[in-house]
Amino acid sequence: MVRQTLNSIEILLIEDSPSDANLTIQSLQQAKITNTLHWVEEGEAAMDFLYQRGDYPDAPRPDLIVLDLNLPGMDGREILAEVKADSSLRRIPVVVLTTSSNEEDVLRSYDLNANCYVTKPFNVQQFIQVVQLISDFWLTAVKLPLE
Repeated sequence: MVRQTLNSIEILLIEDSPSDANLTIQSLQQAKITNTLHWVEEGEAAMDFLYQRGDYPDAPRPDLIVLDLNLPGMDGREILAEVKADSSLRRIPVVVLTTSSNEEDVLRSYDLNANCYVTKPFNVQQFIQVVQLISDFWLTAVKLPLE
């Protein structure tokens, strides 16, 4: 089944930088579609959220994951690998949003089945624009799976 655009979209933001998270949250709040954003700062917490364990027994299944690669502990590459290897999670689109423009990170992310890879601009206005473009595409144009 495909999610209808009138429903609220559940977004899981996995980002350790509070300033980047706040910019992302503000930008996504301006989306043309209703969304609920959940923010976790560490990889282990992200996996707890996705598997509804620990502090997140009632966590909703996200419709979209926005993932930073460079996280303390379990990093974004490990999260991406685990999500895409799990039959119950692999259909969730994962947008890698990271400071790394390293070609090796780009290739590895796509090898791990990332749905797209976006390098964070250093300019605040450009960062906001990039997040809004992600939002416009993934929350408005794309049909997301229900399961």
